Formats: sequence, structure tokens, C-alpha cells
Amino acid sequence: MTERELFDAYNKDVYRTCYYMLRNTQDAEDLCHDVFVTVFRQDWRDVEHTRAWILRIAMNQCLNMLKRKQAQLKKQSQILLLHEQTTESVKSVDTIVLEKVAEEEWEGLFKQLPEKLMAVVTLRYIGELSLAEIAEALGIPVGTVKSRLHKALKIMRKKLEQNQNLSLKGEKQFGTH
Repeated sequence: MTERELFDAYNKDVYRTCYYMLRNTQDAEDLCHDVFVTVFRQDWRDVEHTRAWILRIAMNQCLNMLKRKQAQLKKQSQILLLHEQTTESVKSVDTIVLEKVAEEEWEGLFKQLPEKLMAVVTLRYIGELSLAEIAEALGIPVGTVKSRLHKALKIMRKKLEQNQNLSLKGEKQFGTH
């Protein structure tokens, strides 16, 4: 049997196996070619069960390709995830400054609250406790927690609006708006 006869005899079986494993026409054609290159580089005339031997080579090459593709996909997804995290973490200087100013402004407003209200706000938004958990921690009814939280937020909102009105008046006065 010549190499051409061997190729003609097993080409369809190898291609079918590769296509079934890879589900991609181009990859199956490429691997089919690679299988026969591998076969022809070895002493294929001495193999007793030629078809089984060739199909085992095809199967092994398909599995290797699937592993490579899976590793590439994993690497690509890791790179994409890293890129997303990097772009999220990179903030403009303006954004950082605005966040810092807002944080300082909120902290200032927060410190002006009476202790009872400050306790409820802290437990709710910093401690991330539920209303029932706050009530249990402070030994007060849930209704009291709700009213204190509402009152605290109302006070902070009012003071924030006053601060914004003052800054707008200042901008108009100095012509910076």
C-alpha cells in the first residue's frame, strides 16, 4: 500500500472523527492533515491494525487541540477580566477629587447628627445590618429604628441642600458659575 492509497482509504474516517470531536470544519481539515503527516513520519507499514492506530492518533490530536483551545479560552477570559478590573480601578483625577470631597462632606454631615441617630445610620449603612438587627443591637423597637433612620437621612439631606445652596450663591457672587 502506498501513502496515497493509505490516505484515500482512511481520510474520510479521520476527518469524520476530527469533525465529530471539534465541531469545526476548518479545524477538522487541519487536524486530518496533521494526522496523516504524523502517520507518514512513522513506520506505518509495520502496524497490524492500521485503521485503529490512525484513529487513535486522530483522537489524541483532537484531545490535544481541545485542551489547547480550552487553555486559550481560559487565558483570554482571565485577560479580559483583568482588563475590566483595571479599567474599573483606573479613575480620572477629577473623579477621585470629587469622591473625596463628597466623602468629606458626608462625614461632616454625619458627625453633626445626634448620637442616637448616628448609631442607627452607622449600623445600617456601615455595618449593613437589617432594621431588625439594629433594633436588637440597640434594644429598641423596629419602629423606632425606622423613625430614627428617616430623621437622620432627612437632617443630612436638608444640610446637604443648604451647603449646595451656599456654594451656588458663592459661585454666582464670584462669577465662577
